[in-house]
Amino acid sequence: MADKDAPTENNNTSIDSNAQSENDNEMSIDALARKVQESLSLSKRHKFWETQPVGQFKDLGDTNFPEGPIEPPTPISQVKQEPYNLPGPYEWITCDVDSEEVCSEIYTLLTNNYVEDDENMFRFNYSKEFLRWALRPPGYFKSWHIGVRVKTSKKLVAFITGIPAKIRVRDAVVVMAEVNFLCVHKKLRSKRLAPVMIKEVTRRVHLENIWQAAYTAGVVLPTPITTCQYWHRSLNPKKLIDVGFSRLGARMTMSRTIKLYKLPEKTVTPGFRKMEPHDVPAVTRLLKNYLKQFAVAPDFDEDDVEHWLLPRENVMDSFLVESPENHQITDFCSFYTLPSSILGSPNHSTLKAAYSYYNVTTKTHLLQLMNDALIVAKKNEFDVFNALDVMQNETFLKELKFGPGDGKLHYYLYNYRLNHVLKASELGLVLL
Repeated sequence: MADKDAPTENNNTSIDSNAQSENDNEMSIDALARKVQESLSLSKRHKFWETQPVGQFKDLGDTNFPEGPIEPPTPISQVKQEPYNLPGPYEWITCDVDSEEVCSEIYTLLTNNYVEDDENMFRFNYSKEFLRWALRPPGYFKSWHIGVRVKTSKKLVAFITGIPAKIRVRDAVVVMAEVNFLCVHKKLRSKRLAPVMIKEVTRRVHLENIWQAAYTAGVVLPTPITTCQYWHRSLNPKKLIDVGFSRLGARMTMSRTIKLYKLPEKTVTPGFRKMEPHDVPAVTRLLKNYLKQFAVAPDFDEDDVEHWLLPRENVMDSFLVESPENHQITDFCSFYTLPSSILGSPNHSTLKAAYSYYNVTTKTHLLQLMNDALIVAKKNEFDVFNALDVMQNETFLKELKFGPGDGKLHYYLYNYRLNHVLKASELGLVLL
């Protein structure tokens, strides 16, 4: 399945631009259909997806189809038992991310060949700790961590992964695979490996009696359930401008820009502290209750919360608000660490980026909680804080001086139909 675009600040707007039309994130079915009509030359690229059980562009707006699975499950005995055929020089391997050697190979492949921005200035740089966290949630299957090697040299040249997840779509909780990290070595992009890899991960998912999947992509495929926009909040504006991530705004000097983005030294919310293991039950309750309001959201239990949300150095930061009066946990915020390699800058090699994850408020205003998150991220030497306009994020983006980026992220469900494209604010799911 597919993957996302590396986000960059929108270079067509000044760094402090707030100009953004009200309806940006409301991608109506009509608008999406128009977009598709305008780009019918894309249809050549969708030959593969037109054979798959996904929402098709031609059916957009047709509410006669029932929501839910597009194809019924087949008996496991009828699922293809042998891997799909690869071109002659290549072979499948199952990647053991516990192995230091294999994890290093995956890291090297992704660092040199994974998602770049449109101008080829930045490329995601997932750390080995991040990869192990992302690929080993409760109940994960090793067989879903799939690599392609060159038979002769044993070099790892392609990679794709799935992890199991319980995702609620409206009122139904569906066990799905979250498919991620589809990466093919730059020199092999013409070999048509990606469709075979997608079919192979799908086959392995089916062998576990799982028939649905969720994934994201920076490109429009048949057919997004929603489209989100990346927003960026400068924490180190001088560096961001130096490396070409941002531009100096019209009539702005560097010193005025630095002053514009300056944050307080200390967080302001009483009882704001780092999440600890004993907080897992309270955070699970907060999160479950909060996520009920969204059309598509994860169905987390305590094991999931322990895995995904407990702080991990250089991977995950989670903070909560514990009421000084009654010690109730009332609010929660989290962000993960995903640096990008800076390509071609003489002075800087890494952009340290924080990505907003799950945030819940019941007592503190979301604006205040997220400002505290920005303060903590700045203190921890992050250069930029990124957020998608999902959930209730739109309520704080402009106010906290986030600017719209040029990265769009499209969300997809495999073998599951929704009759209406969702607004970004109806989505309660963040995929890494």
